[in-house]
Amino acid sequence: MPHLQNLDNSDQHLRAIFAPCRTIAVVGLSPKPHRDSYHVAQYLQQQGYRIVPINPVAAQAGASILGQPCYASLSQAAQALAAQHIHIDMVNVFRNSADVPPIAQEAIAIGAPCLWLQLGIRHDEAAAQARAAGLQVVQDRCTLVEHQRLHATGPF
Repeated sequence: MPHLQNLDNSDQHLRAIFAPCRTIAVVGLSPKPHRDSYHVAQYLQQQGYRIVPINPVAAQAGASILGQPCYASLSQAAQALAAQHIHIDMVNVFRNSADVPPIAQEAIAIGAPCLWLQLGIRHDEAAAQARAAGLQVVQDRCTLVEHQRLHATGPF
């Protein structure tokens, strides 16, 4: 993924994030179809992205969401996917802003190229740490909305 020093949320920046992305770990993905996390992940899956559910409660129960096995953590998911030669390209966060720092640290540790905090989620300190480690960071934006908007304005 190209490194963009000017880490704005311009269309060019967002396109640079989506274009190479194939596998998205969704932290806080709910098994409940009426929840935003489920709806957004389902949309992304329908667009051809591999969705990796991160939900400790569902993982402990051995559940799957959107037909994919759940993992208790990003590290657990990254390790399992590495055995299949799959790398997590984006960490998409559906958790409270206060929960972001350890998620950002884990995203850094697994070498994810992008940390995306969904609409209403911001943590400037964690975002700065992720950027300093070389990750692309988007805060307070919805992947579904941005993907639809960018797709409507032309191919990636």
